[in-house]
Amino acid sequence: MRYFIEMAYDGSAYHGWQLQPNASSVQEVLTDALRKLTRDASLDVMGAGRTDTGVHADYFVAHFNTDADVCPDSPEAESRAIFKLNSILPPDVAVYSLQAVDPKLHSRFSARSRTYHYRLTLDKQPMLRHFSFRPFFSLDFQAMNEAAELLKSVDDFTSFSKLGTQVKTNICDVSVARWFEEAPGRFTFEIKANRFLRNMVRAVVGTLFEVGKGKMSLDAPISDYLELPERAHYPTIRQLLTHTSGYSSYYFEGAMIGNFFGGKNSFYGIGDSAIYNTLKNTEISDKQ
Repeated sequence: MRYFIEMAYDGSAYHGWQLQPNASSVQEVLTDALRKLTRDASLDVMGAGRTDTGVHADYFVAHFNTDADVCPDSPEAESRAIFKLNSILPPDVAVYSLQAVDPKLHSRFSARSRTYHYRLTLDKQPMLRHFSFRPFFSLDFQAMNEAAELLKSVDDFTSFSKLGTQVKTNICDVSVARWFEEAPGRFTFEIKANRFLRNMVRAVVGTLFEVGKGKMSLDAPISDYLELPERAHYPTIRQLLTHTSGYSSYYFEGAMIGNFFGGKNSFYGIGDSAIYNTLKNTEISDKQ
């Protein structure tokens, strides 16, 4: 029997969702809890995606298969199973629903889209310090939104991905990319796509920060930033972003372009806790 789980977690204490050989992960603690609940030592859990270290999920979907009768077909039985499972899980991981589904449904491959939110607070907010990033520099959100809009024209996101990942393709379909003011002094970057690559959200936000700080101009000559063998074809950053697939394999000083656009000196390693993953209100397809 296949079961779907709807859940949330505070990722502060974890090295992401995915199982790690020498580090704690959300997948590990959920698998251990489910094995205790079902007494099925061979049970494995598959998640809808792989969040990075320190990233939170306010809505996440996972599935597992087991012959154990986890929750008979009744709301009362589901409630009891959820209560038991949450009693086993640590306080920073919570399960909201647990239900049997068609075996053809898959938490990862049946999801049609995923959404990340990156949250900023411009002033000191003690209650938000673990869940948002406070920049100590000015940002031009209008310029960042202009740059974000270009992401919807990009198909190959190799330049925004960590190198050496085991994926068959770096093609992603971004349908939403925007900054908005959630409350006075609190801004959120929302990006929605059919799939994301490893470190992609951090690299995208790092690039937008460079634009927002005025360190990167979309219409400046690309030679102001890096050397590319055929830069004359797309001489500006704006044209490069909208034709990323044409330059995804070029190197710059021994590193992929993504290291530059990710803001390796000013962004990587900070603000991870500001990233949220959500599949809320996302349609689930029964097609593999």
